This record gives sequence, C-alpha cells and structure tokens, in this order.
Amino acid sequence: MAHYRLETSWHPVEGSFGRLTFTLFNLSAEPLSGFSLAYTSETRVADEHVCNGGDLKRRLAHFHEFLPHDGLSVPPGGHWRFTVEGLTREPKHATAGVKSAYLTFGDGRHVAVAFGDLMLEGRDDGVAPPLLPPGRVEEPYSLLPWPLSLGLKAGNLPNVLYPAAKTQPDAIKALCLVVELYQRLYPANNVPFSLSTVKGGRAIRFVTESSIAAFAYELRFTAHEIVLSSADAAGRQYGLISLAQLLHGARAEPEIFKFPNFGAIADQPRYDWRGCHLDVSRQFYPVADVTRLIDILAWNKLNIFHWHLTDDEAWRLEIKAYPALAEIGARRGPDEVLVPQLGDGAEPRFGHYTQDDVRRIVAHAASLHVEVVPEIDIPGHSTATLLSLPQLVDGQEAPDSYRSVQGYPNNALNPAVEFTYEFLGKVFDEMVTLFPSEYLHIGGDEVARGSWLASPLCKALMERENLAGTAELQSYFLKRIKVMLSERGRKLAGWNEVSHGGGVDRDGTLLMAWEKPAVGIELAQEGYDVVMTPGQAYYLDMAQAEAWAEPGAAWAGYAPPEHTYAYEAEGELPEAVQEKMRGIQACIWTENFVSRAYFNRLVFPRLAAVAEAAWTRLERKDWNRFAAIVRMWPVL
Repeated sequence: MAHYRLETSWHPVEGSFGRLTFTLFNLSAEPLSGFSLAYTSETRVADEHVCNGGDLKRRLAHFHEFLPHDGLSVPPGGHWRFTVEGLTREPKHATAGVKSAYLTFGDGRHVAVAFGDLMLEGRDDGVAPPLLPPGRVEEPYSLLPWPLSLGLKAGNLPNVLYPAAKTQPDAIKALCLVVELYQRLYPANNVPFSLSTVKGGRAIRFVTESSIAAFAYELRFTAHEIVLSSADAAGRQYGLISLAQLLHGARAEPEIFKFPNFGAIADQPRYDWRGCHLDVSRQFYPVADVTRLIDILAWNKLNIFHWHLTDDEAWRLEIKAYPALAEIGARRGPDEVLVPQLGDGAEPRFGHYTQDDVRRIVAHAASLHVEVVPEIDIPGHSTATLLSLPQLVDGQEAPDSYRSVQGYPNNALNPAVEFTYEFLGKVFDEMVTLFPSEYLHIGGDEVARGSWLASPLCKALMERENLAGTAELQSYFLKRIKVMLSERGRKLAGWNEVSHGGGVDRDGTLLMAWEKPAVGIELAQEGYDVVMTPGQAYYLDMAQAEAWAEPGAAWAGYAPPEHTYAYEAEGELPEAVQEKMRGIQACIWTENFVSRAYFNRLVFPRLAAVAEAAWTRLERKDWNRFAAIVRMWPVL
C-alpha cells in the first residue's frame, strides 16, 4: 500500500473554469513535513490564480509543484487540503485530473503518491451510453472493411485453406506472412492456412490478372477450390486477409457467420491513403507494441503508419550526429533536464528507438504493405529538441516571451538561427536512410502566436526578407525545409497550419486537415493535396461520450464509435476539388493513454471504423453489421 494518496475534485464556479480541491492523505506511520507535492495534469493552473492552503512553486506545461504553508506537519492518518481557482480550461471528464504525483523532501528524495480520478462536485455527471449495439448482419460473412461487391452462398466450413498444387513460391510466402500475422493477433486460435494439403480443407489457387486494378483482388469460391486473383502483391495480401477473416468469423461465431462455398467477391480500396498515426512522444511504446499496432493496421487493410516521433515532451529517434537528442530529449523525471509530464512520477521515464529498431519496424511494416511515414514536429513542439541542443536558441531572445497552447515557453525552432538548418539537414540525412517513404512529415502545427517576435535575430530576418509576423516567418522556414527535403528525394507532409503565412509550394506537398472539417475544404481549394483527419471524428483520444466518467480528451467534443463510423469526409468537399483528397487517417494522441486499458478502450473499435470508412464506399457501409463483426477484432 502507498504511504501517501492524493484525491482531487472539481467544482463548477460561475464566471470561471471552476475550482480544484486537492487532499493529500498521510497513510504512513510518521508525520509528514518539509515537502513539496508535484503532479501532472492536462487541467493546468493559470498564471492568474488563487490558491488557498498552499502555494504554486513551479509549473511547466502539465507539470505542477505546490508547497504547503510554512510549518505544516501532517500527522499519521491526517491530511493536507488546498484549493485552486484559476484554470486554463474547464475539465470535462474524469481523466482531466491527476496523471501522476510524487513528494519531494528536503534531502532530495522523491516518493510516489497514489491518486484517483478527478471527482465531480455539485453537478450531475451524466450516464455513459453503450458504445456498440449488439449488431445485426444481413449477409453472414465476417469481413471488415466490407468489400466493394459480394455475392456468396454459404456452405460447409473447411478445416483449413491451403495452396493448390504448383503454387508459385512468392504466393506461398504471401500466404505464410498472413498466417503468421493471424497467429500473432490470435495466438490461441487455430490457424486459417496450412502450407500442406489437408483432407477436409480447401485449396487456394493464385492467379495474376493484369486487368485487375492496383491493390484490388477477386475471390471466386467453388466446392473444390478458391481462386484468388490480383494484379499485385498488395491485392493478393488483402485477398488472403479476407479469407482469414471469413474463416475466423465462421469459427468464432458459427451461429452468425458462415464460410462461402459458391460465389465471388470483388474488392478494392476507396482511398490510396488509409492511415493511422501514433504519438510516441507523450507516452513511449516499445518496439513490440509498435509492431503489434502495425499488425492490427494490416488486418484492417490500413496502409499508412504515421509515426509521430518528436514533440515538446520527448525526442524518440536516435540521430547519430546528435546523440544528446536521445540522451537528454528522451528522458523525463524529477532530476532530469525534461521535467515529468503526463504520467511521469517519482522515477525517471525514458525510451527511444535505435536506428536498428527503426529498420526492423520499417521492414516489418513493408512486409505487410504498410508504409511508415515518420514525423519530426518542427518548428513548434520542440521543447525536447531545444533543451537537448541549446545552441539552437537565440541567446538574446527573452525567456518565456511566448507560450504554446500546451503551456511550453519558447518552444519553436528559430528560423533565423542558421544552425537550425544545419541540424535539420543532418537529421534528414539520417532519416532518409531509415525511411524509404515518399513523404517525410514535418509537423508545422500549433506554432504559438507571437513566436520569435522577441528574437533580435528574427527581427533582423523579417526586415531583410520583408516578412510580417510569426506566420510569415514560419512560411519562410518551411519553404527552406521543403527545398532540403526535395534535395534528398522526399516530399513534404505536414499538418494544416503549414499553409499559414503563404504556405509552401503546393506541388509535392500533402497536408492533414485536423482542426475541423472546413479546413480540409480550404486547403483543397488552395491547391494542396489533403488527408482528412478531423479531431471531431478521427482523433481517437477524444472521449466517446459526454458523461464525466467517460475517459478521453474534450477539446473537439466527443465522438462515439457510431459517429466515427458514419462520418464522411468526402461529403464535405465540393466536387471540383474532390480529386485533391488523398484519403483519411485516424490519429492516436497519447496524453490520456497512461494505461493499456485506456488505450484499448479509446482506440478500439474506432480504429476499425476509420479503416472501413477509408476502404468502403458510403453506400456499402452498415453500422449494425460493423458492430456485429468488430467485437471479434484484435486490440493492442
């Protein structure tokens, strides 16, 4: 049992964002004195606040440290209570409270503090509705995403599927890859495929058919064999995954799902870009978790893994030219350069991906026809970078001259510091050897208003280049970055704010519209290729219901799985610019994912809902069918 426990509650107050009450219980056998209390929370205390019973000693973004009044001693079994009014926003859910806590004593010791959810006072907390209905199927086949066309007749369930005689080695290898994928996702289940002929099974005959579209496949079922036709390896894999899904459902829920004996499936993806993003800066995910997520993407026929490798909270990629990025920028803790954030407690937390790790992950993804698109977030969201490499800072710029929306001071790479470009050039040089992807994502989001305006170097740059304000400085910076990427054979991808201040050359640029759906329309009309990933539908960290007890973020409202499933990004775009829409993407931001249970509760089944929206045309979608099938789908 913990020696100390922190309970927190929030009470609404008219005319403000409410009042927080903190109660620290001393469960030890000794009096508690001479300490400070540190905690991390997305509900941040504002500069202008009133604290009764204690004092704010230090705050940096989500990190807070409070002191009791002088002379306080908490006896065994006693408590210390203080309140704070003056917050940067109103909490909406129980997960908006404390994410980690610890005490620091005068001798430098840090001791963990247990804590619970943020309690709601003085208001009804609402009731969270069921997120999935029981589901109902008109056609008894477990396929997700649902195919373009299907005409099948159910029959006997084969024991297993196996390659027909004289199958080519490349098709055998493809089948082996999918059976291994299935074994990783469902290790307790019988495999769907065998490489050997099995009595009671059914043969798969592979046909290469050049008239079939790229990434498409066709399946024809007879009593004796299944013919899988495709023009390329990706289409063949998608066909094999569909066969594995059909067999999986018929075995798992035989009273609902069947395996076809006769008929055909013709299928191809709706969009080229069917993506899922993962933020590994706020929370670090080891290689095994990343590869499992990629397995889940492949099972759902998603083909892009957007890997968000850097942010204010950490830099996670080994760069041999600058080892400090991993040595300093990937560590957070009470005595580290980067203070605790978002779940870090008394013990330091660290983690980064070596270049060998990256090569393994990229190769694993490629074997499953998933492209890894890496992101280093610049020029904003760069606190970890700047603290790791102080030579990137304009030393004449006043500290805390601007703050990001998350509360980080002076967190953007300076466009007027020439070392910025030398640094990024070396980073890009190493990244292009690791990631063969067409695009390199450079972020470009949430650069704080007023960034760099107190920098003498930037003032001189603005005068020299006739630039006005932060947005035009960012455009100047990103134009140089785009040239650097082009010189290395890569195209620029970024968030929608890349378009600000004049943006960059539209040719070879892909922007992700995240703030709201209307932004995607504006970008397409400006001539950018667009991936739609609006927070209101496709951000999988958003709470799934309005109720207080439902976990997740709140800035974009809430998105139940049915809303995520039904949302049609294409429907927002005028017909004249629909060709600029490359596809859609789910985003997994990890501020709220301090446990595996929260990850799985928030990401699934919404990730599969996005996958079906990316693959399946509107007229083929069916929420009740999806709900019946997705219950059998894997989680992290």
